[in-house]
Amino acid sequence: MEHHPVRVLRHVFISYKDNQLQLADVFFDDRIREIRPVSDRLIDLKDIQSPEDWEKFKQQMRRVLEPDSAGEIDGEFMLLMPGAVDAHVHFNTPGFEDREDFEHGSLAAAAGGVSTVMDMPCTSVPPVTSEHHLNLKKEALQGRSLIDYAFWGGIAAQMFTEKKHLEYLIHHMSEAGVVGFKAYLISGMPDFSDLSLEQMKQAAGLVKKSGKILAVHAEDKALVLERQKRYQQQGDNRWQAYWSSRDDQAESTSISHLIEICRSTDCPIHIVHISSAGGVQQVEQAQDQGLPFTAETCPHYLHFTKADFENPAIGNYLKTAPPVKNREDKEALWNGLANATLSFVTTDHAGCDPVKEKTSSNFWEVYGGIPGVEHRVPFLFSEGVRNGRLTLQQAIGLLAENPAEFFRLTPQKGRLEQGFDSDFALINLWSEQKISATSMHCKGKYTPFEGQVFSAEVHETYVRGSCVFKGGEQQKKFGYGQWITPN
Repeated sequence: MEHHPVRVLRHVFISYKDNQLQLADVFFDDRIREIRPVSDRLIDLKDIQSPEDWEKFKQQMRRVLEPDSAGEIDGEFMLLMPGAVDAHVHFNTPGFEDREDFEHGSLAAAAGGVSTVMDMPCTSVPPVTSEHHLNLKKEALQGRSLIDYAFWGGIAAQMFTEKKHLEYLIHHMSEAGVVGFKAYLISGMPDFSDLSLEQMKQAAGLVKKSGKILAVHAEDKALVLERQKRYQQQGDNRWQAYWSSRDDQAESTSISHLIEICRSTDCPIHIVHISSAGGVQQVEQAQDQGLPFTAETCPHYLHFTKADFENPAIGNYLKTAPPVKNREDKEALWNGLANATLSFVTTDHAGCDPVKEKTSSNFWEVYGGIPGVEHRVPFLFSEGVRNGRLTLQQAIGLLAENPAEFFRLTPQKGRLEQGFDSDFALINLWSEQKISATSMHCKGKYTPFEGQVFSAEVHETYVRGSCVFKGGEQQKKFGYGQWITPN
């Protein structure tokens, strides 16, 4: 572990409350040692609306503040936020590394203001379904990540030989440090099969004993496969057939089953990449009943609708499971974030070689996945905060504080507070960027956000006191990132 002398990051805005900003200096080494407000004056975000307003403010403040001393870092009056935490990525190491690997994925994350990722168990070879497999993954990642990382454990149908064996696997993965367990109600992965409802209930009871969370891909298998079979027998290979087979009913039916499993086992259940208004309403109702039932969503569900599949430039790139829905679903997801029904925003980052896997005219054959880890932070500031859907404080919570607390990574990750790791990102809230696949740092260079303009940009990312990415360039060697576990 590297140790640093105490340094000072000066002239940064920190979030004070809602959309209020406060100027501060941050003293840090590996950990944050002090956050010292420069003045009691609070700035409202609406008071600095444009790059011109920002430049005028900087000039005004430089006239009244002391000049920098040697060795101090000038934050240029940008927003300083805690390093973002992406709790749902598929970086595929070891395994399907022709699609993505930890070098490219962690670099893209750093470029996007992310200091910690949580990698899913199902796209590793072998999948992380035992402590032994977890150790193989840890060994495979030695020297390969730019940022810190944690692992999910997995629960697949292959593990259900006998209850004692399943309990042994879950207990030992939990003790070894996974952040939670991932399972599917429908899976297209031969080595990580989906669970029946009875198996899911059995798994939930054992996860409850472990003290961890059970995260579930929630689409009803019977509904999806029956429709898929019918469309394929008819020779219907359009996007409309795929979309109709995985509509909001498929999501809501499975969520209903999972709420009952949560009620009967008291196991905390978390719905990954929720996509529909009905799903948000179900989560809210479960929470109103006092159930430990939570959910996350992703940028593509917050921005696109099924009408975007008609765009030939991005239609195939937009394919995911579940698919994006309608305008009313999109708005319900934004509202769910604003009223705290939804816990945080992840990316479900899952890239591929777009030439090989995103070009088929048969939509059933198109790979389902979007590489989004680089775009989540600027997206949420641009489309959430700048467009008035979220406050600045809410956005920072959804990007960093909430997932860190949810997965018990505090008091290391997720906050700008004394004693926490010096993980932070400098965000220029007054700089526009046009999204282009050619500038992406992940392995699969494609995105449905191609050509979109975000009114925020990540300038620097720090992990444990070291700048790992700055001004478009990698600053540390791969291997700087460390494996972390819940506290």
